Amino acid sequence: MKSFAVLSVLVAAATARTFTVKNNCAFTIWPGMYTDLNAGTAVPDHATGWEQAAGDEVQFDVPDNWTAGRIWGRTNCDFSTNPGPLSCETGGCNGGLECATDAGTGVPPASVAEWTLSAEGDSDWYDVSLVDGFNLPVSVTPSTDCQVASCPTDLNPDCPAELQLTGADGSIVGCKSACFANLDGNQQDSGNCCSGSHSTADTCPPSGVQYYDYFKNGCKNSYVYAYDESSETALWTCPTGSAADYTVTFCP
Repeated sequence: MKSFAVLSVLVAAATARTFTVKNNCAFTIWPGMYTDLNAGTAVPDHATGWEQAAGDEVQFDVPDNWTAGRIWGRTNCDFSTNPGPLSCETGGCNGGLECATDAGTGVPPASVAEWTLSAEGDSDWYDVSLVDGFNLPVSVTPSTDCQVASCPTDLNPDCPAELQLTGADGSIVGCKSACFANLDGNQQDSGNCCSGSHSTADTCPPSGVQYYDYFKNGCKNSYVYAYDESSETALWTCPTGSAADYTVTFCP
């Protein structure tokens, strides 16, 4: 039994990936992490939310079969009086500092790094999603020679007025997507949300999404609306066999 236990530990170690989260911003952020447990049960060996000072990096293990996982940055948080999703100016989640394991995905607008490791086609799938909007520049860098997924541009300063989220001091802290901002007035049947009569790639082209070019031109290698795979610079893959580790960098 002892040798079996040792073997189990070695197998687990061999199949884990190392994730590194770097904060290159000039201010403290509070990263959040969420796993859609309806899609898979494997979860990273780390808290679902933490405080990270400027210049700091955090490293932890992630299972080789992590499915529907996401990491994002929260800004200007204060959990002392309001531990819920409104405890941060951007990206807050149910649960406070540590995001709830159910429905703890983060309040938009937020720039989100996403993964499904060991997916179909013996590939890892990963992307930087701005589908619900933007709050921080972020990149995802594999340890192998696979493509970097990134939104390196700060989209807040020039964010169109009707998409702006302002903080307590009046500064722009987030840039909503046209869907989240509900610019066409009906999120259930929307060309911006790809919903209702616009629920397929054919009926929801990028030309019908308001401000698509603003997000895509600023962050070419990111996922900026529901069917952005047609751009061929949205969803990225890396061979599972390469066992890539991943680095998430905020303000790259």
